Formats: sequence, structure tokens, C-alpha cells
Amino acid sequence: MSFRRRLSLATAAAVAVAVLLLAVGAYVVVRAQLRAEVDSDLRERATAVTGFVSSVPDEPPRRLPRPPGGNRVGGPVGYVQFVRGDGEKLRMPGNRVALPVSQEVLEVARGEASGFVTDADVSGDHVRILTTPLEDGGAVQIARSLDEIDEVLARIRLIGVAALLGGVALAAGLGWLLTRAALAPVERLTEASEHVATTRDLTRRIEARGSDEIARLAASFNTMLDALERSTAALDASLVAQRQLVADASHELRTPLTSIRTNFEILRDESALSSADRAQLLDAVSTQMEELSTLVADLIELARGDQPVLESEDVRLDRLVEEAVARARGHAPHVEFLTRLEPRVVEGVPERLERAIRNLLDNAAKFSPPDGLVEVTLAGGELRV
Repeated sequence: MSFRRRLSLATAAAVAVAVLLLAVGAYVVVRAQLRAEVDSDLRERATAVTGFVSSVPDEPPRRLPRPPGGNRVGGPVGYVQFVRGDGEKLRMPGNRVALPVSQEVLEVARGEASGFVTDADVSGDHVRILTTPLEDGGAVQIARSLDEIDEVLARIRLIGVAALLGGVALAAGLGWLLTRAALAPVERLTEASEHVATTRDLTRRIEARGSDEIARLAASFNTMLDALERSTAALDASLVAQRQLVADASHELRTPLTSIRTNFEILRDESALSSADRAQLLDAVSTQMEELSTLVADLIELARGDQPVLESEDVRLDRLVEEAVARARGHAPHVEFLTRLEPRVVEGVPERLERAIRNLLDNAAKFSPPDGLVEVTLAGGELRV
């Protein structure tokens, strides 16, 4: 079941409970008021009767006084019945039925209890009976039919049920419309989430209106998308950097490895080298191994994301270029290097500068034809290859 339907049902249930409580309360109040009017009418008539008759007569009187308001009980004369202490009943003329005499009524007739009011069914007629003692002994019972009141209460119950059903139906309809409007931002949020999950499009945003919980949720969602977009961009940049690192590593490592392999191949032929040449080649191999170790260490630091912190210092750039050219001549004997170097002091990291110069010279030698010429010029603080 969807959240909207559950919310609509909850709204309808709340309204149903409220209408039910209101209907029950109204019914109880109206019922109590109507029965209070009946009881008041019975007491007025009882007061008139007890003022006219002080004890149970031997014969029923031809007439009884009516209350000041002229109320009628149970017909023209109502239900009036006298009860002696021994249980003997004396009905008024015209009363075709006898009112029930219980033990409580006998106690009132004997003077052992005070009067009381109760309901009873007399020959299929729902009546309200007031039993009150007479001054010189005995009791009088006065009853009034409740059929008219019961009809009024039945109509009230019918109206209450109709109001309950109508209120529930109206609450369900209004609840559906209100929840649809209230949950529209949630639906937009759900749609945006599904769109991002399906298309991986992190540029989608939700318009946050107001300052309620839904607006705060939309703002949090947009903030999350911003963070994801930055993380994705950083990840993409990291992947690009990794690819560049692999490319740079292959380029940086290729030259020393090639030189080392070439020198080792030359060193294998012992008869073709003099002792001086062999010593020179061994020195070159040792230098190239140091360069290779340095490169590997730098690449490991870069792969870990730890950039080594190197301090700048004053460097004789012309000497660095001269040493790099001497090394390049050994790597590329088929290329002639022509240098014009002015003395120059710059501020920088020697290792980084040397590597940059070496890369320039290696690329120049690599792309030069056999017996080619590489011109290296340092003038005005500018190096040209």
C-alpha cells in the first residue's frame, strides 16, 4: 500500500473517530435532556397527586388533578396506579394494563425506601415510571410512554450514522487531494533519485521551496548531489592523473632501461673494450641505476598521492644542462649535440630541473634522423632545444 493511501486512510479514520465521538456525545446529551424533561413532568404530576391523595384510597378517584403545565402522560390521563404495602394494586379508570410492582416498589409503599424512577415495558409500550410514597402509607406509580422520545432518538441515531458515513467519505476524498498536494515534493524527490540512479546524471537538482521538512529534505538532497558531483569529478581527475602517471612512468623508465640494457650488451663483449672503456661504461650503468632508483621512488610517492616536499635552492642551470647533454650523447651516439650555454643561476629543485632538461634532450634525440643535429641554447635564462 502506498504512503499516500495510508495517509488518506489515516485521515479518514481520524475524522471517523471525531465524528463518531461527536455524534455519540450529541446523542447522549439529547437523550439525557429528553428523559430529564419526562422525569420533570412525572414529578410535577406526582406532586399534584400526592397533594390530592395522602393514602391509597379504597376506590380509585374519578379524576386526578393535572399538573400546572397541562402535560399528558400515557394518553388522556396517563398510567396511574396505587400500591398498598401488601402489594395490592389499585388502577385508575381507563388504565387497561397494570404497572409492574417489584420489590423496590413494595419497599417504597411500606415506607422503607424513597421514591425512584425506572424504565419498563408494559404490554409492548416502553414507559418511564416514577414511584413515590404517599404521606399516610402506600405508594403511587405514574408512568409516561417513551415511544415518542424513542422515535426522536432513532432519528438522531440515523442522522448520526449518515453524518458518520458522509464525514468519512468526505474526509477520504479531501485527504486524498491534500496528501497528493502535500506529497508532490516527495514525488519530485523520488523522481529525481530514480533519474540519478538510472542515468548517473548528477546535475539534476530539486527546487526547494519554503522552510518546512520537505524543503529541508530537498536542500539536503541537492547538497548530497553536489558532494557526489565533486567526488565524481575528483575521481575522474584521479583516473586521468593515474593514466598520465602510467604514461609518464613508461616514458621516464624507458630511457634508463634502454641505456642500461645497451651498456650491458656492450659489456658482454670483453674483447671489444679496453679497461678504460669498461670502467667508463660501468660508471654510466651505475649512474643510470641511481637515476632509475630515484624515478621508481618518485613514482611510488606519486602513486600513493604523497607529493615529496623538496626545497628550492640556487642552481647553476648551465652546468645542469651541460651534464644532461653529456648524458644524452651517451644515450644517442647517432645524434650530434651542439651547445651554446651562458652561465646562469636560477632558483629551483635540481632533481626536477635535471629531469625536465633530460626529457627535452631525449625527445629531441628520439625524433632526430640519423646524423641529426640537436642545438641546445641557454641565453637570458631561457633554455631552447
